[in-house]
Amino acid sequence: MSELKNYQEKNVLEAARERIHYTFDEFDHVYLSVSGGKDSSVQMQLVRQVLEERDRSETFDVLFVDLEAQYKATIKQMETLIENSEHVLGDVYWCCLPLSLRNAVSQIQPTWTCWNPAEREKWVREMPDYDYILTADDNPFDFFEEEMEFEHFVDEFGRWYAEQHDGLSASGIAIRSDESLNRFRSLTSDTKQRYGGKNWTTQLQVDDEYLDVYNVYFIYDWRTEDIWGYVSKYDLPYNDVYEQMWKNGMSIHDARICQPFGDDQRNGLDQFRRIEPETWEKLLNRVSGVNFGNIYARTSLLGEFSSEKPDHLSWEEYAVFLLESVGLYSPELRDHYTDKITGFIDWYEDAEYEDTGWTEEMGLEDFPDAHPDDLPKKGYPSWERIAWALERNDFWMKRLGFNQTKGGREKLEMLREQYGESLIDPSATDDKHLGEWAENNV
Repeated sequence: MSELKNYQEKNVLEAARERIHYTFDEFDHVYLSVSGGKDSSVQMQLVRQVLEERDRSETFDVLFVDLEAQYKATIKQMETLIENSEHVLGDVYWCCLPLSLRNAVSQIQPTWTCWNPAEREKWVREMPDYDYILTADDNPFDFFEEEMEFEHFVDEFGRWYAEQHDGLSASGIAIRSDESLNRFRSLTSDTKQRYGGKNWTTQLQVDDEYLDVYNVYFIYDWRTEDIWGYVSKYDLPYNDVYEQMWKNGMSIHDARICQPFGDDQRNGLDQFRRIEPETWEKLLNRVSGVNFGNIYARTSLLGEFSSEKPDHLSWEEYAVFLLESVGLYSPELRDHYTDKITGFIDWYEDAEYEDTGWTEEMGLEDFPDAHPDDLPKKGYPSWERIAWALERNDFWMKRLGFNQTKGGREKLEMLREQYGESLIDPSATDDKHLGEWAENNV
């Protein structure tokens, strides 16, 4: 009978406690990767409880990579975890370093750098002031380079940690069985290098080199219900963000703490908007050279933008950015505009206008970026003309030559049902027909 099946005869808490006992018996040093989320918080508090029972003057270290754009409640949770564990805690590596992170919000800026010294005025929050805070100017890492990728940093930290400590080291990582099926299968794969044949361990490999560090997954077979059951049973502190997410209608299985500009960016940003509205504008402004604060300083979804193109963007890039910006608030409205723009481009690909120099042989790649000063915007295709329509939140896209349609009115009705009073303030548009519709329907 395999070890996993044997553990099925015990509850997951007993199994996790045995893994922790085993790890501290076998390994010389242990550090936990902690994010302030529910899983890593539970793992850290469980390790603390076990060490208190062992009473052997044992300690563990903590790695927390502070990504700057964090919930206030996450920082508070980290502070609480550290304070409650002081008697069994060794070194704390609270890293406020300029690391390169995924930015799935924008095609223009696919990555962003947290704690970037060059963007000090844009930081979402002030850097913490603790003795153990590690910064770009004050850290012990000989491998660190500014703007190195987050994943690369974590791997290199494991290598560095092994070099600083004699003997075997264990890295505690909080992954659950129902968090990701692929990650769970990866953990239980027969191709992994294990310690002592334990299927909840994997040897850390960096650049094809196996290190004297093993990742250990104390709670890998826990479910979401087990996490919250443990918190409830022992009345443990938890990140208040999860309660706010639940109050906002999110399932306990979907609620997770993630950096707001990652691949789940729409959900992540929406959570920030609902839970910490005072942080919302700072987050939006953080990842772009365009002033998001001005773009969103409007009274309704269909109000005009107050913005201007920054010099470093082309008109095409700026138009794409405006579409992305609309999509953060309303994917449905973004898709409506995208359909109109596609129709506009298709029309000009099949047309010929002697007075503009446009011929039917020209295509999208020939679309001018800026609009010639000597030609009216309404009679010439350009990305500047498209951006002009988007800046004015031209729902009907009259500035691109479209008229009101029955389908457009149906979309307006759908948006009104979804967004209610926040859809359109009649005074926020200079479009006569849209204003009349708003007067009659809002």
